Amino acid sequence: MTSQDAPAPKDLLSSLAAASLEYMVDAGQRSVLFLDVLRRRSDQYEEHIAQTAPHVLQYAAELIIDGRTLEEPVNYALVRIIPPDGVAIDRNRRPFIVVDPRAGHGPGIGGFKADSEIGFAMKAGHPCYFVGFLPDPMPGQTIERIAYAEAQFIERVISLHPEADGKPCVIGNCQAGWAIMILASLRPELFGPLIIAGAPLAYWAGVHGKNPMRYLGGILGGSWLTALTSDLGAGKFDGAWLVQNFENQNPSNTLWTKQYNVYSNVDTEAKRYLEFERWWGGHVNLNAEEIQFIVDELFIGNNLAGGKIVMSDGKKVDLRNIRSPIVVFCSEGDNVTPPQQALDWILDCYADVDEIRTYGQTIVYTVHQKIGHLGIFVSGGVARKEHAEFSSNIDLIDVLPPGLYEATFEPKGEDTTHSELVAGEWVMRCEARTLDDIRAMGVNSPEDYRSFAAAKRASELNLAAYQRFVQPWIKSMVTPQAADLMRTIHPLRLQYEAFSSRNPWMAAVQPIAEEAHNNRKPASKDNPLLSFQELISKQIVSILDGWRESQEALSEAIFLNVYGSPAVQAALGLDPTAEPPARREMSATDRAFLDKRIAELKSKIRDGGVREAAIRSLLYIGSARGMVDERSIEALRQVRRKYGGPQLTLPEFKSLVREQFFMLLLDEQAALDAIPSLLPDDIAAKRTALAMMREVLSAGAEITGERAIRLQRVTALFGLEGDSGHSAAVDGASDPNAGASSV
Repeated sequence: MTSQDAPAPKDLLSSLAAASLEYMVDAGQRSVLFLDVLRRRSDQYEEHIAQTAPHVLQYAAELIIDGRTLEEPVNYALVRIIPPDGVAIDRNRRPFIVVDPRAGHGPGIGGFKADSEIGFAMKAGHPCYFVGFLPDPMPGQTIERIAYAEAQFIERVISLHPEADGKPCVIGNCQAGWAIMILASLRPELFGPLIIAGAPLAYWAGVHGKNPMRYLGGILGGSWLTALTSDLGAGKFDGAWLVQNFENQNPSNTLWTKQYNVYSNVDTEAKRYLEFERWWGGHVNLNAEEIQFIVDELFIGNNLAGGKIVMSDGKKVDLRNIRSPIVVFCSEGDNVTPPQQALDWILDCYADVDEIRTYGQTIVYTVHQKIGHLGIFVSGGVARKEHAEFSSNIDLIDVLPPGLYEATFEPKGEDTTHSELVAGEWVMRCEARTLDDIRAMGVNSPEDYRSFAAAKRASELNLAAYQRFVQPWIKSMVTPQAADLMRTIHPLRLQYEAFSSRNPWMAAVQPIAEEAHNNRKPASKDNPLLSFQELISKQIVSILDGWRESQEALSEAIFLNVYGSPAVQAALGLDPTAEPPARREMSATDRAFLDKRIAELKSKIRDGGVREAAIRSLLYIGSARGMVDERSIEALRQVRRKYGGPQLTLPEFKSLVREQFFMLLLDEQAALDAIPSLLPDDIAAKRTALAMMREVLSAGAEITGERAIRLQRVTALFGLEGDSGHSAAVDGASDPNAGASSV
């Protein structure tokens, strides 16, 4: 640029003045509109909590069971979701039951918009039910009582759908996830597949330098503070403390980003912000007994995966008792329930994949790369991908052979093979994994285990001291009126009071905001002061994130140095050289049942007909690929319709698949050698069965390599290797690299 082209100083000053004036008008209007959003949020909060049964469900619902009317009353309820116009429900499909988390917030997050767990389950044709709760617990309500109430809810849903092809699929979000796992271990016969989203199950698990929430109990000296908070609430624990604990994990978002995003985009973000805040601010209470169980048995005690929780009737909670497929959905971006806490219970319960299979268990997990804890339940993108695929392919998950799998998702495109067999926008695969894949995400060392065991012991001692010397005094001084006052003045509630229309200063904001909205003059996108505003915002976020990281590093260092000290461990009565306890052995009862089942399966290897032979062959050939594709299951459905014959129900088909799988697992050679004895003499029937198998096997990918070799072996077992009517099958399988999908 020459000196003649450069703007004159006068022109530059004029441009800066115009940009400054434009920005000041925009910023002033945004400030007023943002204040009005805060006023609307506060008014919305007051309207919400004034309701008898506040929730954020978008869908109309019909009450099925009010838990307050049960013999042992709870503040939970079962409702049927009424499908909106245009959504067709198939009564023959298994029902879905979504159980929302009671972790400080009110119910409804599993269905507070169309792109949600409930929304996509209904879109897939499933009847949907929802388990929610009221703000205040019933007197004497405990976690155990809630579990047995939810068992009655599931029994009712089963009775309402006798024609359904399978037991209900139950989705447990966050806190509801571990609660459903407890119930499923006690009443396994009630459940179809379980989807556990963002639920902590291994509470001590994690890796150094990340997600230090697991250290919190030890840093605070244990659960005595939980007991104190409940006593100050006159026997009730204010859920607002749990919400504040969530907020403390990410101060940059809590103190700045969430509000700044609305301020900077006030014309477009207000509605989304208000929808979310309606749920986020709907605090609920827990009984002292409930929260004490959660903290002592789970978060500090870590007793769930270890099988150390015992119900009042003497039943032990053993996650290995669960017989339904378990889908675990977690995320690397979740700082509340990182993948280690969501998945390491598998390492606590099982020695290897063979032991998972021994218990007849199917576990499928998927790890999102970046979504945060709340995004697992509320993100529309997650709902349209993972939850939509789980809903569409729940039958695939239900009939998977026992083992450990990772669910992966590939976008469906024009080049996707047999895209017509894909239900949604993604191709879902379940790929076989081993426990080493879980360990690779990070596991605790023996030193870590001893540190957490020491924190647990310290908690027990501190709680006992509090209960003996302090608790009686606190209880005698706190009245119900004082407890209500303390809940009212909680900082999270005071912010709503400060910005509500009842505040005369805020009441004056509304007409000014309307004027600003009617005369809105946003600054142009290239205004330099907007860029400067963004730069300042990023600096604030960076400072708050740096402060958080330093506090997290400090808390980890304090925890590991204090509770990792051999002297402290010895003082607490622990052996500083002790190894983690050995994994639990299978009970004598389970071992006897397993031995009997093995003998029974071996005796039935030569029982059955062409159906058993075809399924056994499919499992043998398909296992070479190490994955199951949703297209294969859809192809199987289609060939069943195409070839006719008596149809198995889904439970019958699942039983058949499992029997044939275990026969191959127990004695592959004997199971294969028995195939000819299962087949009829009718050549046409054998050709039809083999054609069906090829159609299923080629649905997801061409039959090549080891699968082609195995297909050739099965073709010979069918007696069709040299059959002219099936020469194409033989030719395609004879070359490991030849495609075989043309038949």
